[in-house]
Amino acid sequence: MRKLFTFTGLIVLALTAVRAAEPFFFIQLSDPQLGMFTENKDFVQDAANFEFAVTAVNRLKPAFVVITGDLVNKPGDSAQIAAYKRIAGQIDPAIRVYHIAGNHDVQNVPTPASLAAYEKAHGPDRYVFRESSVTGIVLNSSVIHSPQEAPGALAEQEKWLRAELTKAREAGAKHIVIFQHHPWFLASASEADQYFNIPLVRRAPYLALFREFGVRYLFCGHYHRNAEGRDGPLENITSGPVGKPLGGAKSGLRVAIVRDDRIDHRYYELGELPTKIDLAPPAPKSAKQ
Repeated sequence: MRKLFTFTGLIVLALTAVRAAEPFFFIQLSDPQLGMFTENKDFVQDAANFEFAVTAVNRLKPAFVVITGDLVNKPGDSAQIAAYKRIAGQIDPAIRVYHIAGNHDVQNVPTPASLAAYEKAHGPDRYVFRESSVTGIVLNSSVIHSPQEAPGALAEQEKWLRAELTKAREAGAKHIVIFQHHPWFLASASEADQYFNIPLVRRAPYLALFREFGVRYLFCGHYHRNAEGRDGPLENITSGPVGKPLGGAKSGLRVAIVRDDRIDHRYYELGELPTKIDLAPPAPKSAKQ
């Protein structure tokens, strides 16, 4: 970038390099789901896993943490909610924490009453946050997945989403990232409907909206194992759980490194967490001889 300076009648040209922003990382925790291991008889193991993850967060010191839903297993259970808040509250106050509603927090088919109860316990179920080059848009995916008892919430969220995407684009956001509980898809954008994805009738228009506004990353949970799928420039990243895993998966957390041009990410099982996060870009792969 060229800047022009004048001094005592002389013209001095100075060239200033445009420097890329320094990389940083955030951590995604998903599905602590206190109570799932024993079907709500207790939440001893769930709490132990969550506390272990919180200790790792405090040691690694990410820029922020997102917890992508199913904070508890039994919707509205006061003991599970209190335990969740107690453990999440142990995260270093210098590390911002973003809580996200899951179907076990607002019920599989949310109602105005269950949505209000969630907001009373945890705060808004949709919001925007900004962390350096990341504009995070948090959605309540349960009202997208199963809106039949709360169609008004679905319509309000859709209108709000388009407005926030417009604001982010006009502000020149480097990375517009969607965070929610349900995966949009697990492997393919055209895959058949199932419990673990967003129904195609609503999935397709939302994915088109994301492409329109330059969204590239969708971070989700709900599946209790890992999955990654692409739809053109869109990457749907489904992370395994802090709590009880399914399908032979292991409990863990995801580290996402935000770079100037992309977001790299890796899932770590709880037993393989690193001592620190290396922010250096990966070495280029050598060409095959």
